[in-house]
Amino acid sequence: MSDKIMAYRRDNGRVGVRNHVLILPVDDISNAACEAVANNVKGTMAIPHAYGRLQFGEDLDIHFRTIIGTGANANVAAVVVIGIEPDWTQKIVDGIAATGKPVYGVSIEQKGDFETIRQASWKAKEFVHYATEIQREECDMSELWISTKCGESDTTTGLGSCPTVGNMYDKLIPKGVTGFFGETSEITGAEHICKARAADEETGERWYKMWEAYQNDVIFAHQTDDLSDSQPTKGNILGGLTTIEEKALGNLEKIGRECKYIDILEPAEAPAKGNGLYFMDSSSAAAECVTLMAAGGAVIHTFPTGQGNVVGNPIVPVIKITANPRTVRTMGEHVDVDVSGILTREKTIDEAGDDLIEMIRRTANGRNTAAEALGHREFSMTKLYRSA
Repeated sequence: MSDKIMAYRRDNGRVGVRNHVLILPVDDISNAACEAVANNVKGTMAIPHAYGRLQFGEDLDIHFRTIIGTGANANVAAVVVIGIEPDWTQKIVDGIAATGKPVYGVSIEQKGDFETIRQASWKAKEFVHYATEIQREECDMSELWISTKCGESDTTTGLGSCPTVGNMYDKLIPKGVTGFFGETSEITGAEHICKARAADEETGERWYKMWEAYQNDVIFAHQTDDLSDSQPTKGNILGGLTTIEEKALGNLEKIGRECKYIDILEPAEAPAKGNGLYFMDSSSAAAECVTLMAAGGAVIHTFPTGQGNVVGNPIVPVIKITANPRTVRTMGEHVDVDVSGILTREKTIDEAGDDLIEMIRRTANGRNTAAEALGHREFSMTKLYRSA
């Protein structure tokens, strides 16, 4: 199995596997202008979202990190940023420009949609020409940043598809890959195990304080029932997971047997301690979690599922892995890696891990994932509290 891939080397040294030109709204009321530009200029992609007005404090910080991180992701070649006001628009432009990639900002105030769309469309066309002349070059697979979360989990997830991801991390993290895992509430019941998987005691203590804060400030502060009747989900229960503890133990299979996480990330925060495994404080909601990890810099996402999940992302290819033969049969169009042979004893977890690594290599080289082929571009911002 080759350790080499053909990918895009960005000016800041990061390696991307896609080459998007984004039209990125600062706020919800700039969505229409962004979509108009994307309609005018083929080869661009608008990413509309619901927030960005009158947010403040930590909620605003996460908003900026998510938007800037999305534009800064190595899967993005160039970005046009559109916002209603110039100051916040410029803040996002400056954050993305720090990567060295081309970025252009325009604000709608005192221009209106027509003039904004005209200016942005000219620049977007220029960026498409720029992006389409960038050539893939040989890179090492160890330079990839790979994230993971699971969704629509069932008994086969903890037995098959999550251990497959864990086997992949056990093989690739020592070679230099940077990995992300998260889903803070979904560690409940296995928090002692997760704490012990930290690289050192200080990191484990910081992780535990973060987990406790999520429990107390989010779950217990607003619950209407145990974990607000959302963990396990109705789909998890249908799949045979009766408690959050069962779900948590399966979830942690995604970090394998040997990996230890080296740091804790805020939502949408990029790693700063070098190569290794990181925990990102994040929701367990599929689109929301993948959005945050993409904003943190992940360029490929691995997604184990049991009952079947369809989520994708605008800028990051999402690789679906399932060990459930029924899901392969009924939702096969959404499956990239079939590891159901683990349950029928026709395949070992070690072999399944190699299959996933091979699919990561093929995806990095340009193969569209099922979610990409089916047009899944779910983008969901994390919002902490009401706007002013």
